[in-house]
Amino acid sequence: MDEKVYEAFLNSTGVCIDTRKIYDGCFFVCIQGENFNGNTFATDAINQGASHVIVDNKEFYDEEKPMTLVNDSVLFLQQLANHHRRQFNIPIIGITGSNGKTTTKELIRTVLDTKYEVLATKGNLNNHIGVPLTLLELKSSHQIAIIEMGANRFKDIEELCVIAEPDYGIITNIGAAHLEGFKSIEGVIKTKRELYDTVSQVSGTIIINLDDSLLTRIVPNNVRLVTYGMHDGSDVTGELIKLDPFVNLTWKHQNYISDPVSTQMIGKYNFYNFLSAISFGVLFDVEPELINAAIASYVPDNNRSQIKKTARNTLILDCYNANPTSLSSALESFAMNDSDLDKFVIIGAMKELGDHAEEEHQKIVDKAAELGLHGYFVGNEFKGMNSESVDQHFDSVKDLQNFLANQEITGKIILLKGSRSIGLEDLEELL
Repeated sequence: MDEKVYEAFLNSTGVCIDTRKIYDGCFFVCIQGENFNGNTFATDAINQGASHVIVDNKEFYDEEKPMTLVNDSVLFLQQLANHHRRQFNIPIIGITGSNGKTTTKELIRTVLDTKYEVLATKGNLNNHIGVPLTLLELKSSHQIAIIEMGANRFKDIEELCVIAEPDYGIITNIGAAHLEGFKSIEGVIKTKRELYDTVSQVSGTIIINLDDSLLTRIVPNNVRLVTYGMHDGSDVTGELIKLDPFVNLTWKHQNYISDPVSTQMIGKYNFYNFLSAISFGVLFDVEPELINAAIASYVPDNNRSQIKKTARNTLILDCYNANPTSLSSALESFAMNDSDLDKFVIIGAMKELGDHAEEEHQKIVDKAAELGLHGYFVGNEFKGMNSESVDQHFDSVKDLQNFLANQEITGKIILLKGSRSIGLEDLEELL
């Protein structure tokens, strides 16, 4: 890394890659995409207040201005982030998984925030650009960093690990997600395991769900393990007391046994997310009382496991994303719900399943029937699937909105779960 360029970054007010969001003193990196070329805004960025600009197209480079010409702006951004990360001797936690990684990241941050200055990925900026941008926010005040890592294809996690160099790692779970890119569940396993392999190479620490046989099967030998689960033998042992519909749990570690903790999140799947956050708290010596207060106070947002009560129904909004594993788990948890209200589901189609789409959607329809659940199914992927669970099929949310305008649903607890692009949250005002 060119030290003069790195110094220019250090003297800036932060990194920016979007000309619509330029601020005074920022370090602007021109990124090229399929439908845009950030290099065309290089001079504009300086005129708008950028202190330094990185370009990777000679046509737009002006040596008279505070610019640096590189071969590849994205690669430069990644190398800059890695160089910056190496200036900090603090724990770097890498987190990935097919489901729940953003929620788990937020829970871990909430717990560790009670004792430490924590940097964590904002939202789900977890790709080859988002990870570098997060790392470049590291400051001398930070004591721990939590880096979320997403994957759509082979080697994605390995690439992000090269940038972030995590020495702590957690895989929330491995399921059938992004099969269009991975082709099979074996491809997902191979890619997610890249986080374990990276942590193993630096003799780091892996935090693992001991109840998940798939994860325990692929964990390397030469790493320190911190385990959690429902059965004795885990470092942190939890008990799911009830779903009312929120998760109520107790946990123990060594000689400590918690009182029941009432959370503000639904779903058995979130029970394990809570245990992972508790495990990080234990690992980093957070007092149990602070851990319990943190997990009890956390409230999800952005349509992730949210409970909303309307004048007519109680809604469980879990429509930020969906894949076969998360949707099946959501149905199971919903069936376990202790509510006295009649249960009803509105299920949206899942995306990025490639050749597996028809098979996986049929499994969801069958799963709902097996659990005694029924309702409306939205999206072409569910078209023509007959089952006791399918009260009615709709091609789009718009079609269902038109239907609900004349067919009111009342007195029910309703699970809304589907891929973000389906837009099930648009139904809220009609329910």
